[in-house]
Amino acid sequence: MRELLAVTKALSDANRVRMLLSLRGRELCVCQIIELFRLAPSTVSKHMWILSQARLVERRKEGRWMYYRQAGRDAPAPARAALRWVQQALAEDPQTQRDAKRLEAILRIDPEVLCRRQCKR
Repeated sequence: MRELLAVTKALSDANRVRMLLSLRGRELCVCQIIELFRLAPSTVSKHMWILSQARLVERRKEGRWMYYRQAGRDAPAPARAALRWVQQALAEDPQTQRDAKRLEAILRIDPEVLCRRQCKR
């Protein structure tokens, strides 16, 4: 029950759902997520923490960089089922498609450049 409630809480926010979908098939640095959603670093960190607590995403730290990806096969059944459902339900969503297009451009920018740019804001 606890796992299911954590998943439903995590999916109750549009930005978290969009962040989750942006990780489909890839790993992103937190600076790339910040750039994509144009949110404050603390806001993105909070959203990613909630997704992580629900075990919808996995994270790893490399030096000063934090990377996120969608949860894999080790995730609990409710998380895996939710990932499949969200991806299927929103595959043709216009916002999801706009996010994917914007992310393509962001992925061409060096993450260190993004980080420096965000620190100056």
